[in-house]
Amino acid sequence: MTLLLFLAILDGLAYAAQVFMVAVGLTLIFGVLRILNVAHGSFFAIGGYVAATLGTWAAATAAAPALALPVLLLAAVMVGGVLGPAIERLVLARIYTKEHVLQLLVTFALFMILEDVQKLIWGVQPIFQDGPVRALGQVEVGDIIYTAYQLYLLPGVALATLFGLMWFLRRTLTGRVIVAVTEDREAATAMGIDANRVYLLTFTVGTVLAALGGALASPTTSLVPGVGVNMIVLSFAVVATAGLGQIEGAMLTALLIGLGRSVAVYFAPEFEVVIPYIIMVAVLLIRPHGLFGRPELRRV
Repeated sequence: MTLLLFLAILDGLAYAAQVFMVAVGLTLIFGVLRILNVAHGSFFAIGGYVAATLGTWAAATAAAPALALPVLLLAAVMVGGVLGPAIERLVLARIYTKEHVLQLLVTFALFMILEDVQKLIWGVQPIFQDGPVRALGQVEVGDIIYTAYQLYLLPGVALATLFGLMWFLRRTLTGRVIVAVTEDREAATAMGIDANRVYLLTFTVGTVLAALGGALASPTTSLVPGVGVNMIVLSFAVVATAGLGQIEGAMLTALLIGLGRSVAVYFAPEFEVVIPYIIMVAVLLIRPHGLFGRPELRRV
């Protein structure tokens, strides 16, 4: 029993790190742009597919071990750098002032289009490339043999992302400009801040984070059509439970949901799928604005 619980905790930490990478991008975009981006799950999936494709190419070269990890970051930057600015400028910039229902419909349409693009490029057969896992090898934790990739790299990247975002938003000029636009766009614009540029930067960063989450997940899971659906639904659960726009809260909530799901896998498999949403409903019944959210005043 103790061994299974310890293994569940290790799995939960690794899974929570993956979920956090996607959820933090989603909550960052909402916090600034005020758009719930359903297409965010597609960025996760495409990041995973591109990482697996680059990993397969890297495995065929003489420098395979050295390239195993850099291709994950390269895939995230490629996906975020291309899709982020294109979608924000061509699509989202046209609907910022529209009703939230229309925004959801537009981003859902984007999600469906990107799902078909994935099938067109990579087909419907499972794709798997575990080069980074094999490159880092295994470690012994007590009586458990565990992959170093899931034990060290995934939580390490998640923590680095959290603290990096906190430092960026609070200690840099660009970060403070983003916070100013988040708090009051009209006042920030009146002071000479280009809100459109802030929106473009924020959406691109959020897209890179989602793609990085997919790239990091690709060595540990098979990529199949629909993988983005599962992740975006779970990310919405994390964001809603933490409170919309709460970056630090997203980490703690991802940890709570990741550990809850992992414990269910080992001790009550029939509840694996519903545990994250049971947690979300329980929290929202007590705190409708989320664990770390707060009511906001709306201008009329």
